[in-house]
Amino acid sequence: MIAVIKRIGYRGRMTVHGYRSVASSVLNESGKFSPDAIERQLHHKEKNEVRGAYNRAEYLEERKAMMQWWADWVGYCL
Repeated sequence: MIAVIKRIGYRGRMTVHGYRSVASSVLNESGKFSPDAIERQLHHKEKNEVRGAYNRAEYLEERKAMMQWWADWVGYCL
């Protein structure tokens, strides 16, 4: 991702975490996806250690729909 940021001319203006922040904000504000699926897609670990130890759900179907929605949204913004 860092190489892509440099290649597209955003070096010093955007970071990988900046893109993740944008994605998290847009996906959460859409109201279309569960916070658990969004966090799993962004590869964030569960903060609650007990819940993290037991919840091993991957939310794959919701994440597939989410990524299609995201691709459509990004395409619309371009």
